Amino acid sequence: MNDLRSPMTNRITTRRGLLKQGVNMAAAGALCSLCAAGVATPTFAAALTKEQRDKLAPEQVLQSLVEGNERFRTGKMHGHDYLAQKRATRGGQYPMAAILSCIDSRAPAEVILDTGIGEIFTGRVAGNIANDDLLGSLEFACAVAGAKLILVMGHTACGAIKGAIDGAELGHLTGLLEKIKPSVAATSYTGERVSKNYAFVDSVAKTNVIHTVATIRGESSVLAGLEKDGKIKIVGSMYHLEGGRVEILS
Repeated sequence: MNDLRSPMTNRITTRRGLLKQGVNMAAAGALCSLCAAGVATPTFAAALTKEQRDKLAPEQVLQSLVEGNERFRTGKMHGHDYLAQKRATRGGQYPMAAILSCIDSRAPAEVILDTGIGEIFTGRVAGNIANDDLLGSLEFACAVAGAKLILVMGHTACGAIKGAIDGAELGHLTGLLEKIKPSVAATSYTGERVSKNYAFVDSVAKTNVIHTVATIRGESSVLAGLEKDGKIKIVGSMYHLEGGRVEILS
């Protein structure tokens, strides 16, 4: 398993900044020099255009989010002019990725990945499961709107995972937790298999992310076809509440 702290140059981060700023190649060289010298990148006020987004490969989009998480973890997040980004996206949106994550209030994808308005689609549901409605949303994001990456993001100490382990029942939540229970059974763990054991909870959460990725591929021929053709990547990850690291699982 990899995490998002792998060594990398600033090329992809610089690329994002250049795309948003719309500078020419001469200015691009100057900005690269500034980045290499450790000078802070400028405030981002613009949004990705269709042409700029379409030039990015799925691997570049993933690396951009990798670096965004590193900025979040180290307190070096970009200065986002959200009002300017709001104005820039009035006429259309061209997000580069779709994030499927849990509704947990401690795991806002836009903040964790240091993205601006118009950069990512976000779908949130307890336990980051993939039901028909979310699959349709992801199909829209990628097949219609052109996003290049689907990132499924679970997290540590997940309440939905605990509920599935305990067999909790409450209205419509009961049916949602039923979709997570196969991940509980499928998790290989030799310790105490109870919700009070956070190590077991986190192991189940990882299994559940992998299961969601498999569900996306298995139940959406649209998305599976796009991935087979190299137009998108479908990746699983875990957000660690302690430390803020996003760990790539698949």
